[in-house]
Amino acid sequence: MKIIVTGGAGFIGSAVIRQAIKDGHSVINVDCLTYAANLESLKSVSDSPNYAFEKLDINDGPAMMSLFDRHQPDAIMHLAAESHVDRSIDSPGEFIQTNVIGTFNLLHGARVYWDSLTGEKKENFRFHHISTDEVYGDLELDDPAFEETTSYDPSSPYSASKAASDHLVRAWARTYKLPTLITNCSNNYGPFQFPEKLIPVVILKALHRNAIPVYGAGDNIRDWLYVDDHADALLTVLQKGAIGETYNIGGNNERTNLELVKTICGLMDARVEDGFKHEELITFVTDRPGHDRRYAINASKIENDLEWTPSVSWNEGFEQTINWYLENEDWWRPLVKADMFGARLGLEGKK
Repeated sequence: MKIIVTGGAGFIGSAVIRQAIKDGHSVINVDCLTYAANLESLKSVSDSPNYAFEKLDINDGPAMMSLFDRHQPDAIMHLAAESHVDRSIDSPGEFIQTNVIGTFNLLHGARVYWDSLTGEKKENFRFHHISTDEVYGDLELDDPAFEETTSYDPSSPYSASKAASDHLVRAWARTYKLPTLITNCSNNYGPFQFPEKLIPVVILKALHRNAIPVYGAGDNIRDWLYVDDHADALLTVLQKGAIGETYNIGGNNERTNLELVKTICGLMDARVEDGFKHEELITFVTDRPGHDRRYAINASKIENDLEWTPSVSWNEGFEQTINWYLENEDWWRPLVKADMFGARLGLEGKK
């Protein structure tokens, strides 16, 4: 297939592109290269004849129209989004613009392009919108996990903007018959994740023996999905998913934030010879506003209908992730040196 991937220089998008090219697909990476994008994450495929990069902004409607016309894709996988909850609380307008207006621009461009197609090319086209489990809101400890039919109840500007984009995709499917797919995933982790996210923050704080911040009492629960498993699931949905359907993708790894941090600290302990216990670095900080208590994914639909299950276990995934960050300082070091980010991590100038 020839696939347009938006946000392909981001954490999940780059994993999708690496996997897609490995599987023999052609990919056009569309990214405007915001702070969280990094083309270094695609060095392993950048010379492939099946890879092309377009520096474009999904907020530019005419550019999106032209994109479809130039490349004549078989599918689009829409991952471009502002995705950091704390940033959405500080600057919600950016999230509305990119996640809502940007998605509209892509839907409009895709519909015009799809209407121009005929035969198998039209029949096989897919618009795959990648979303989050945060659109469902939060759960109590004894609530059943999110299903595809769970009512939306977003809590943050980020999750509200993603919920809005999901609704737009469903509206374009119903009104214009655009062949769409939606996936809602649990929290991702793994190599190449921008260092403002929880897991790389903990790894890098532990590495430098700086205080590791944990919101509230650390009892917020998330389901964790290894990013390469997610990429595999997304490509499975693109190729096998039923038009108009939604699929939840989870890792079957529910943990409290404190359990997660302690897991990383324990794995870091095994790498030092001086007996230092990294749990001593844990520092509880004021909770974020509107912090959801628990997310949990019921992934039985994708397991039963598409025969997909995650392959990377909890311990295996975190071992691989820690190893990657320790072995790839040349990837993350320039990012933490940036004034806007290194100061917040407390790592600027540290080696």
